[in-house]
Amino acid sequence: MTQTDDVILLVRDVLGDADLVGVYPHGSAVLGGLRPHSDLDLFVVVRRRTTAGQRQALTDGLLALSGAPGETPRPVELTVAVQGDIRPWTYPPRSEFQYGEWLREAYLRGRTPEPGPDPDLALLLTMVLRGRTALLGPSPDHVLDPVPREDVTRAMVAGVPDLLAELDTDTRNVLLTLARIWTTLATGDIISKDAAADWVLARVPAEHRPVLARARAVYLGLDEERWDDLLPQVKPHAQYVVREIERLSPQA
Repeated sequence: MTQTDDVILLVRDVLGDADLVGVYPHGSAVLGGLRPHSDLDLFVVVRRRTTAGQRQALTDGLLALSGAPGETPRPVELTVAVQGDIRPWTYPPRSEFQYGEWLREAYLRGRTPEPGPDPDLALLLTMVLRGRTALLGPSPDHVLDPVPREDVTRAMVAGVPDLLAELDTDTRNVLLTLARIWTTLATGDIISKDAAADWVLARVPAEHRPVLARARAVYLGLDEERWDDLLPQVKPHAQYVVREIERLSPQA
């Protein structure tokens, strides 16, 4: 069995087949293929709200199935939403549960993901629909409504402050995500992180290229993850990209 099979089996065991609508890939899997540092991104649609016990069981199971970034097994990002909360589409959408490796320490201390508003679902659903792939259940276009472009834009821009707060601790991912946001705002297309980095590298001044080039190389498995030699350039690069995002933002 693959890691994906193991995660789907966990989801079926915890949530029950009767309540499951479908399981769908998103992220790198549908935007050009998994890279060495890609998460295993899965989106689960259910018919009714989860219980605290189910959310705890999912968290415990994923702690065992999910690996560290860049290692095998891959890190898992699992998001669950109730179909009635996202269809018909409203903004901000509501997430029922989300597991991500960046919160592992909090999970080990007893924190369990709770339901609540989640603007990032706008981007996630857009990627699911673009992928047109069901790992379990009907095709995503039979389950989900298209997300208006303005809501995708609004969600991406809204997430910038949280990204910047993680620049020191999750440098590679933050730099690549900022590149994707700029690219999407400018082109209207959602592309892979390495393709977004290529787009941005062709448009930033020379002094801002080394850090993004490093992030791209690490993401593709072509370089080691280290930032000590480029640390003074990281924040200026991020600030440059954020200014471009703000310039293109409808709220600007």
